[in-house]
Amino acid sequence: MPTPPLAGGTAGPAALRPLVDTVLTALHDGAALRDGPLPAGGPDTVTPRTRTATHPLIPDHGTGPHHALRALVTALTEGAADPAHPHCAAHLHTPPLALAAAADLAASALNPSMDSWDQAPAATALEADLTTALAAEIYPHTPSPDAVITTGGTEANQLALLLARERHGPVQTVCATTAHHSIARAAWLLGLPQPVTVPAPDGTMDPAALDATLTRLDPPLLVVATAGTTDTGQIDPLDTIADLCTTHGAELHIDAAYGGPLLLSPTHRTLLHGLDRAQSVTLDLHKLGWQPASAGLFAVPDRHHLTPLHHHAPYLNADDDTEAGLPDLLGRSLRTTRRFDALKIAVTLQALGRTGLATFIDTTVTTAHHLADLITKTPALDLYDRPTITTVLFRPTDADDHTVATLRRTLLNRGHAVLGRANARGRLWLKATLLNPHTTPQDLQALIDLVTATRVDLETPTAPPHP
Repeated sequence: MPTPPLAGGTAGPAALRPLVDTVLTALHDGAALRDGPLPAGGPDTVTPRTRTATHPLIPDHGTGPHHALRALVTALTEGAADPAHPHCAAHLHTPPLALAAAADLAASALNPSMDSWDQAPAATALEADLTTALAAEIYPHTPSPDAVITTGGTEANQLALLLARERHGPVQTVCATTAHHSIARAAWLLGLPQPVTVPAPDGTMDPAALDATLTRLDPPLLVVATAGTTDTGQIDPLDTIADLCTTHGAELHIDAAYGGPLLLSPTHRTLLHGLDRAQSVTLDLHKLGWQPASAGLFAVPDRHHLTPLHHHAPYLNADDDTEAGLPDLLGRSLRTTRRFDALKIAVTLQALGRTGLATFIDTTVTTAHHLADLITKTPALDLYDRPTITTVLFRPTDADDHTVATLRRTLLNRGHAVLGRANARGRLWLKATLLNPHTTPQDLQALIDLVTATRVDLETPTAPPHP
């Protein structure tokens, strides 16, 4: 077999073009074979079929690039949960924009490593400009806000606790019972006390309970509020929480991984009032930003707040190189080798602009409200509450939790729909997290019909077999 071509250089695009055609064909063919939001049959069907189609993964003699791409990409696509399908709506799992995926191809082909300038000259400049611009969206009134690219909310939340620890020592974290699980995990990883949790009886942090908790705890304290909870998509009362933090001398971190992009919508940005009062903010554009994962961000109001992240490795940021003007990138992440995830974000922002992204956001929020309307009009279903962002919880009327869980798994196993599950108000709910701006009212009605028909099907007695 001849030496395979590389993706970079002037010859790279010519080598990539036929391979990309093979990939695109395989993506199409696999989606046609699947013909739905996910493959039917559950793990017992999907796993052996995938293994059969891709075996052996390490043959003695290679099958060649086109055969390997065709076989594996087709099998993966046939067995995928496709967030571009309107009935794939379980998680904060967005259908990525085609232009963002195309930009990701360029990032892969160029392969800059964002840990030293000599591996990423132009990428360093573009990432710095992008993070500064996005930080300014969150902190419009501070002179030098900054942000770093992360793998997502989990890494960004860990950075928040790490920097609070570096400023104050073993800080005590306080969060609502609805906070993301990464807060407790970060405290564990960093050797910090287990977070103290505050009740959230209506789905958001109870300010009175927070006040009482901060009163009895000794400093240093870090309060973590959430703008877009995982289960219900609700937003904590950010301004009120910020006021309490000021009163008690606590710092505030806001996990806006889900709700943060609402800042780009003039219609909905008021939901985030008080966001700029936090000492740090988490943002994920691979949620309500339609980016391929990962596209996370950790923002601070002043670039000097990131100084504790600085790390010295002479082969990457020697003092004389830095003094000579080469940018030092090791303080931009906890990671060393780091992918150029900024490119797809920058391409999307430039291509769509503020108005284009605002339209996407507004359309998706409107779609969630339309689904809530349909549920309200369906006697066989109960609605949890009006959506705050794009999460809609509902359940069959008079069903117990076992029925709800079984209904969800039945839809999964039949390949009909991907709905999430959430516990709220002491009951289990089906969760639709709507992130597809192409979803139509007809798609939503079809989803409602699937849920109600499946519930009837589950309750219909099965005739005994003939003797």
